[in-house]
Amino acid sequence: MATMKAWVLNGIGDLRLMRVPKPAPGRGEVLLKVTACGVCGSDIPRIYEKGTYKFPTIPGHEFSGRVEAVGEGEDERLMGTMAAVFPLLPCRACPSCEVGAYATCSAYDYKGSRSDGAFAEYVCVPTWNLIPAPEGLSGEELAMAEPAAVAIHALRRGGLDIGDRVLISGAGPIGLMLAQWARAWGASQVLLADVDDSKLAFARENGFADVVNAANEDVQTWTMERTEGAGVDLAVEGAGHPASWENCLRAARPGGRVVLMGNPSGPMGLMQNGYWEMLRKQLTVVGTWNSDYAELPKNEWKLAVRAMAQGKLQIPPLITHKVALEELGEALGMMRDRTAFYNKVMWTIGKGEG
Repeated sequence: MATMKAWVLNGIGDLRLMRVPKPAPGRGEVLLKVTACGVCGSDIPRIYEKGTYKFPTIPGHEFSGRVEAVGEGEDERLMGTMAAVFPLLPCRACPSCEVGAYATCSAYDYKGSRSDGAFAEYVCVPTWNLIPAPEGLSGEELAMAEPAAVAIHALRRGGLDIGDRVLISGAGPIGLMLAQWARAWGASQVLLADVDDSKLAFARENGFADVVNAANEDVQTWTMERTEGAGVDLAVEGAGHPASWENCLRAARPGGRVVLMGNPSGPMGLMQNGYWEMLRKQLTVVGTWNSDYAELPKNEWKLAVRAMAQGKLQIPPLITHKVALEELGEALGMMRDRTAFYNKVMWTIGKGEG
């Protein structure tokens, strides 16, 4: 039996590099040789605190690969194709799926949390989930299609318009992706807030000068100074923290929009004044989840890959750590313990063999 190397989560905190059976594609599937897989911020609590939906599981949902084999009845011309992968496997039968709202599918599967993902040399995925890559895009860039699509979905949910002033609360990988999209989309101002000076310094290095440490300055006052007292048209909460949410509400202009995006690490509550902000300013507050994969009105994954190919998104500077598969466990420990600054960490075939 053919085997492969994979990081297998056998229980909460029990992640081991193991030899496991190499998967074989079934009908409607292809076998991908993984070229790169990013570590999502959600992977750290998933591995070390919460666990996956079953054990054992191979984590990893931000990935790209090259088609090495096709299942029965699949087009052999796919062989050798480089692709990004939509990791959500919808049931295709529930009311949400019937209208193409796959992110709200009531019976979905998901690579890396509900079924085996790409912290491995190979992974099988449905052909339907492939986004073939234009020539010239690297595996590392394609592995960032997932956060890029999530970011564009949030901005579309917030109704971003040309000339909008935008505040992004949270300057991690998604925050910087949001900032890049907003700028490419025609925002007149892109402001970034965080409580980590190293993240803000990294944002400056990537061309975003208007940054503030929300632990040291009043975000509302700072925002008003930079928007001539108007406030922002759109604020995106990307940190998953109550204070971050309240800062977004306070920074928004009357009639403005606030998008709730950050995965909360604990209870999300508002002070009375934060609630008053929503009422008195008549704010529109919306949630966002995952991304749109349906062709109508827009497939956000294809938009993301196309924007990368056109140079509208600058992906390589956002990747601070590239490691071989064998080194991934050490990199995950670094992220868990925060022993070094990082933005996007990924394992890539370019750091290992072949």
